[in-house]
Amino acid sequence: MTEINIAKYPSEELLVQINHLLPQLSSSATPMTIEHLRDFLDSSAVTLFMATHEGRTIGMLTLALFPIPTGIRAWIEDVVVDAGARGLGAGSLLTATAVEHAQRHGAVTVDLTSRPARESANALYRKIGFVQRETNVYRFSLED
Repeated sequence: MTEINIAKYPSEELLVQINHLLPQLSSSATPMTIEHLRDFLDSSAVTLFMATHEGRTIGMLTLALFPIPTGIRAWIEDVVVDAGARGLGAGSLLTATAVEHAQRHGAVTVDLTSRPARESANALYRKIGFVQRETNVYRFSLED
């Protein structure tokens, strides 16, 4: 059975679990340090959801919640399920849990982005009820 829990406290064990998943999320992701993990979990703007199956961490999702003048915004980021555990429903359960959490905290919508090449992820989001928006996403890089 897959379970979803909120990671609240930094630990070496959690750090190892995250750093195992990060390269599967992005080939350019650098490993987290314990200091970065501590700062990340201390932030009131983010909630880290961890998926476990039979005692093994198999996925994670970050939910950002923050107030803006028009209400509470919710944004899902960094969703990843371990390649060896795909098909167990962890992605769906992580996303549904994050959506419920956002709703309980006053958000009226939840946004996310997903690269078109991630066909399975995009199909999952549509199946759950996300609707693709007609919008442009822009990025301003602060690094060289």
